[in-house]
Amino acid sequence: MDAERLIMKPSRVVMTQKSEWSVNSDLLVYCLEEEKNKVPVSPLFLKKPVKQAYDLGDFKAKKKERLLLYPSVFSKKKEIKAKRILVMGMGKIDKKAGKNETGETLRLLGGEMAKACAELKVKTATVCLPDIPSLGMDKTAQMITEGIILGDYRFLKYKKTSVKKDDYTGLGTIRLAAGKQVAAARRGMVLGQNAARAACKARDMANEPGNGWTSIEFAAYAEQLADQYEFTYTCLEKEEMEKLGMGGILAVNQGSAIPPKMVVLEYRSGKPADTLLLVGKGITFDSGGISIKPAAGMEEMKYDMCGGAAVLSAMQAVGEEEPDVNVVAIVPATDNMSGSGAVRPGDIVRHFNDVTAEIVNTDAEGRMILADALSYGIKTYSPDGVVDVATLTGAVIIGLGHHHTGLMSNNDKLSENLINAGAEAGEPVWRLPLTKDYIKQIESTVADIKNIGGRPAGSITAAAYLSKFVDKTPWVHLDIAGTAWNYTEKSYIPKGPSGICVRTFISLIRNWKTGMLK
Repeated sequence: MDAERLIMKPSRVVMTQKSEWSVNSDLLVYCLEEEKNKVPVSPLFLKKPVKQAYDLGDFKAKKKERLLLYPSVFSKKKEIKAKRILVMGMGKIDKKAGKNETGETLRLLGGEMAKACAELKVKTATVCLPDIPSLGMDKTAQMITEGIILGDYRFLKYKKTSVKKDDYTGLGTIRLAAGKQVAAARRGMVLGQNAARAACKARDMANEPGNGWTSIEFAAYAEQLADQYEFTYTCLEKEEMEKLGMGGILAVNQGSAIPPKMVVLEYRSGKPADTLLLVGKGITFDSGGISIKPAAGMEEMKYDMCGGAAVLSAMQAVGEEEPDVNVVAIVPATDNMSGSGAVRPGDIVRHFNDVTAEIVNTDAEGRMILADALSYGIKTYSPDGVVDVATLTGAVIIGLGHHHTGLMSNNDKLSENLINAGAEAGEPVWRLPLTKDYIKQIESTVADIKNIGGRPAGSITAAAYLSKFVDKTPWVHLDIAGTAWNYTEKSYIPKGPSGICVRTFISLIRNWKTGMLK
């Protein structure tokens, strides 16, 4: 299987050392800050049109405000080579605000730029980066780059006969201009590009239909990443899972015509360093099995592999940036179907670590495959910290809606680092309790545990199930059922899969310090 054909080509982002107005492009973008009861400060040659628009009440540089101009209105003494000029409002930048808040403002601004480019059908754009001392040019470039690439995302692979010749297919090249601060801007641009492209690849995987992305494609793409970045690649096939006693993933796969795969990528920094284990749920389509889901909306269950997509996509950034922390990624991959051999409610399975589980509901399958992956990963790689990510429960949507990812954990330090990473990425995380009282809800009369604990605290009891497979290793569970799609409306978030947690993981890895959990 050629996994490369399954991934869309991203926009090209480059730095220019030329004056922004001397660059040939379809659009030249300036970003102005809102001033209280004053005309926004702008470059000298823009002062007159900006003041005219301000006086008419058409443009005050508030967030999402735009002013479209054409070079022919300016003096010929300044040769502006762009076809159009777009002046965008940033709103009032609060100098006392934290870097995460200001960074998100610029990320949203980048998303608005991408929207404007789509409306104008722009293929090349030059962006004059604003100078925001409280943030710094590196972070400014990083956040605007992220916003533009994320906002420019579209999935057109299966659009064939419905696409017209003049339909817009996205930006080709984005040039960033930073005046004398080119070096700092370039550093930020590279980081923003790495994170945004990784998130877009996760979106691509999730957008694939159940017959286009299976356990086979997961393995093929992981192998491609291993070849590209010299990772160690391992794929446990069904026969090996049977020998190892991975009863959870094998049970979920019983009704499927496609065998399961346990996909593993391993990056080693080559230095004495901590090891971080990332585990992502890879259910490529979830029918619910015998406990079948309602038909309405079931097509969205192709998104049930967003956790696995996030983990693999984060590994691309790891390969590009080569951090000083060892990272192992595991994706247990299968679909959950109701074929003649499907696991039944009431069946009992034995997991990799010998814990037995009574299957009360076959639609609580994600925790079953994660359990084997977690216990196998911890035994095999002895990580210093573990994070799993999964579209695990509808209950998390009831509790947190589509605005926060749910977090449950056995370790305060790792939780704090995840929460900080999410805040930096603009992907907020909210911690929920995980105490012995919740673990009691999954006690079974016929096995060690059961795979559901009833309606109360459904997200937490799912995490309680997983807690049986991590021992005392610092561990965080992220439930992204509410944020993997239908996420909070933002200029850089498309309809459909959001690519959630990819940039959170990248932030976590970039900021990791060896021994920080001790």
